[in-house]
Amino acid sequence: MVEERLKDQNISLQGRAKITVTGVSDVDSFDEHTVVLYTILGILTIKGGDLHINKLNVETGDICIEGEIDSLAYSEAQSTKKAAGSLLARLFQ
Repeated sequence: MVEERLKDQNISLQGRAKITVTGVSDVDSFDEHTVVLYTILGILTIKGGDLHINKLNVETGDICIEGEIDSLAYSEAQSTKKAAGSLLARLFQ
């Protein structure tokens, strides 16, 4: 399993135009404005403009994203799923 090989996470941001992240176990979603990654430290959301994934290595857990990077935010996987479940539950009541 990929997560067993991942022990640490590093983020390298170069001039708000290129970001390299290690410790990535999966890519949840991506488009030109948002990239959502599952990492060993939780869910990492990268927001900006004209974002594109240049390199993804699932064996080592490395990803390189280029574009205009505006923000990085971590969230916990469980709390995100609970919030989504709550919203769905309210919609279908």
